Amino acid sequence: MEWLKNTGVAASLVLLGGIAVQTTYDKPADKTVAVERRSFPTQIDFAGEKTPLNISDVRERLDRELLVNANLDATTLLILKRANRAFPVIEPILKQYGIPDDFKYLAVIESGLVNVVSPAGARGVWQFMPETGKQYGLEVNEIVDERYHLAKSTEAACKYLLAAKNKFGSWTLAAASYNAGLGGVNKQLTFQGVDSYYDVLLADETSRYVFRILALKEIMQHPAQYGFTLAPGELYGVIPSKTVSVTSSVPDLSVFAKQQGINYKILKIHNPWMRDRKLDVSGGKEYSVEIPLSGY
Repeated sequence: MEWLKNTGVAASLVLLGGIAVQTTYDKPADKTVAVERRSFPTQIDFAGEKTPLNISDVRERLDRELLVNANLDATTLLILKRANRAFPVIEPILKQYGIPDDFKYLAVIESGLVNVVSPAGARGVWQFMPETGKQYGLEVNEIVDERYHLAKSTEAACKYLLAAKNKFGSWTLAAASYNAGLGGVNKQLTFQGVDSYYDVLLADETSRYVFRILALKEIMQHPAQYGFTLAPGELYGVIPSKTVSVTSSVPDLSVFAKQQGINYKILKIHNPWMRDRKLDVSGGKEYSVEIPLSGY
């Protein structure tokens, strides 16, 4: 959300060069061997809203992002591997809130499905700024930062997107506003007298934003036809875990980890929302801590 850098009240966008999501990868060693490429799509949609490929600049903007994303081999492969673990968390939450499944690709272009930190201070997979995170129900402080909690930050993103859809009446514009802000998109729609993402002139980053999402969707759904093959065994799998309820303060998380049969590193990997060496619990709060059952 680039607009957050100026307002300080929403999530900032971290674009990883136009990432594409895929999984394992088995490209020919001989670069002279031709890879059968998928033809430019005859039709594509975002969240059920058809992309008007008959408009020349729309077609060319999508072509650009497909070409960029299809040639980010290492980045794309890593994201495909991560998606196998992250999407099972994200998808049911989107469904629960009535958000189209296509928005999982928005999370990919925001962060690459890792807990990154933007120069503006946005954090997590969904890239929330502190105040925006709090606005949508996340706890954000030096001890607990739920922007790093995949499930809870996905819920917060859903709440934002529902508000944006209610304002614009369009999922595509709701997605664009995740980058430019509600006010930023609305200002340009009003000034230019249009009501479609594909008709409005926006800043370059926002102008490319939905097309990055569309490119990810297309490549992920047809990976082999963009030069990637999937090998299930190379994906990052979902690690079995149990949930431990914590209702009182934990003064030393290293000791707590050992009590759970793991170590401090593993505890923090599975609970990145814990931002200190301790966990303060007050005011009747309760925290659910994930403890892996294997993979360590």
